[in-house]
Amino acid sequence: MFRNLTDIEQAQLIAQGCSAKNWHEVWVKDGFDATFVRDVQFSGTVKMGVFNREFALPGGLSVHAGIQHAMLHNCEIGDNVHLYNIHNYIANYRIGNDTCIENVNSILVDGKTTFGNGVRVPVMNEGGGREIPIFDRLSASLAYVMTLYRHRPVMIETLEKMVDDYAETQADTMGSIGNHVCILNCGSIKNVRIGDNAQLVGVSRLKNGSVNSNAAAPVKLGSGVKCTDFIISSGVEIGDSTLVDKCFVGQGCIFDKHYSAGESLFFSNCQGMHGEACAIFAGPYTVTHHKSTLLIAGMFSFLNAGSGSNQSNHMYKLGPIHQGVAERGAKTTSDSYLLWPSKIGAFSLVMGRHTHHADTSELPFSYLIENQSESYLVPGANLRTVGTIRDAQKWPKRDNRKDPDKLDFINFNLLSPYTVQKMWRGREVLNELQQLSGENTEVYGYNNCKIRNSSLAHGRELYSIGIAKFLGNSLISRIEKADIHSLEDLHAALQPDSAVGKGDWVDLAGLIAPRSEVTRLMDDIEQGGMTPEQIQERFREMHEQYYSYEWTWAAEKLEQIWGCTVAEVSVEQVLKSIDDWQNAVVRLDRMVYDDARKEFDLNSRTGFGVDGDRSQQQADFESVRGSFESNSFVKAVLEHIDRKTALGERVKEKLLGIRNSFAD
Repeated sequence: MFRNLTDIEQAQLIAQGCSAKNWHEVWVKDGFDATFVRDVQFSGTVKMGVFNREFALPGGLSVHAGIQHAMLHNCEIGDNVHLYNIHNYIANYRIGNDTCIENVNSILVDGKTTFGNGVRVPVMNEGGGREIPIFDRLSASLAYVMTLYRHRPVMIETLEKMVDDYAETQADTMGSIGNHVCILNCGSIKNVRIGDNAQLVGVSRLKNGSVNSNAAAPVKLGSGVKCTDFIISSGVEIGDSTLVDKCFVGQGCIFDKHYSAGESLFFSNCQGMHGEACAIFAGPYTVTHHKSTLLIAGMFSFLNAGSGSNQSNHMYKLGPIHQGVAERGAKTTSDSYLLWPSKIGAFSLVMGRHTHHADTSELPFSYLIENQSESYLVPGANLRTVGTIRDAQKWPKRDNRKDPDKLDFINFNLLSPYTVQKMWRGREVLNELQQLSGENTEVYGYNNCKIRNSSLAHGRELYSIGIAKFLGNSLISRIEKADIHSLEDLHAALQPDSAVGKGDWVDLAGLIAPRSEVTRLMDDIEQGGMTPEQIQERFREMHEQYYSYEWTWAAEKLEQIWGCTVAEVSVEQVLKSIDDWQNAVVRLDRMVYDDARKEFDLNSRTGFGVDGDRSQQQADFESVRGSFESNSFVKAVLEHIDRKTALGERVKEKLLGIRNSFAD
């Protein structure tokens, strides 16, 4: 495929300012045109393709493929590559077809490297103990297991060896730059592998890492970016002097505006701007957009961090060894503070400063509020807020992943066995608190928090509504999909497809699955012999079987409520559950509707129509925000009530037909 230069080609290159230590080590393809190679120094073995196309640059300028003003050492240059003005040199690289590299300092591989694979990241605990070896195929679910299941040392050792073995397969003394890559005005690039269609413009420094770009989901790295010891997944965008050190950056992430990330794992669709992250496990949709916001030594997912939010992991005793967890969907308001160790329940809102190591994990959808230096908990309050519903709706729409090969399996459901089991237990916790301290107690103590009597009663009611809504959703879905004409048909339809799903469920940083399946996978890993692909396939199976497993869990809970098995349940009992579901749906939607109305009250109009009377204020407000009745979210809530009510009536009509035929 490659041949030596002809004497004529060699003479032409020398005339055009080129030189070589040994011209016999310079190889070209048939069709090579020496006209487009000028002022180039060749060292070691260099292979070049053909140069027969032009590149269109921004502003309308066109340049022809070729090599000018460069020093090349041990390189293989693909077809129609444009190399121009390489200030130092390019060494030990394979450069793909149709790639443009212009005005860079140096691109080199120095010795054998694994391109960031196998780098240990001390996530969550800066003092060590949870080091995760990163690699190209790291998923949020696998990282979760490796981070939090350290009490299974055999499994951890097996997984670490698996990653190290993978890293060794990636080791090379030659780097690669893919096809259709654009590298413009960049600084130093050392020991870095760059995938197809990547765009690097103004990057300051890249060292020891992989940029896993591809045609379906290109990676874009911008001005002033510095990355060291990293894996960057497909579809990532990093710009504006962002610093990345010892990090895995998952698919579809966006870092910008001087963000600083160190010793952290970021998974799908995370966003970081202005602030700082240190030693965090950022599950999917961990988002921080504000200056002075620090996320440190914690595990988060579906998080929205308010401006000035921060945490402390250092008590000035044994060092920065403390850690915390904010379960999926947590939010922090502006200037909120958490002293680790703490654990915040799913879909909870943190307001104010909290220094008493709160654990609210069994009371999800809560408000954690500071009041006179005390932490007050309002259980279940977030179930009825418009913000929670809006978040659940926006996450699927903001999935920035374009790569068909998705590493993370993400369940977006607001209500699932994972959150509903917590509400079920939360209701028991509230009952136990009241029984122990008495019904007339004004304030109850719970896990370093305080709960007012009224909040306890209201939280218990909200949890009951949430449980009824979820179980009814699952029940109706099961009945609606089945062809039912008799009581026997109903019993058959309600029979679970699998025994898997009973018991506790876990959230593996986006993947919601039965604990039993996760435990079975870990047992299999400990036996040895599993590959990253096989583990990923098991996670995929858990994700795809979610609704089957969900019904197994829901059926078990419904059996507890009915006091009989699904094979014995009566039509009346099922109808009662559907009535409970209808009431729950309507009540929660009405609460959300009323909460949305607050965004249109008189207080919300403050600052509108500043130089006019009340009518001008109203007109100015509606021109910007619209009216309450015309708001798209408000209309969607009302439509949801109508749609779910109609669904319930259809299913009840089907069941009433069965009951009437049975009576006849």
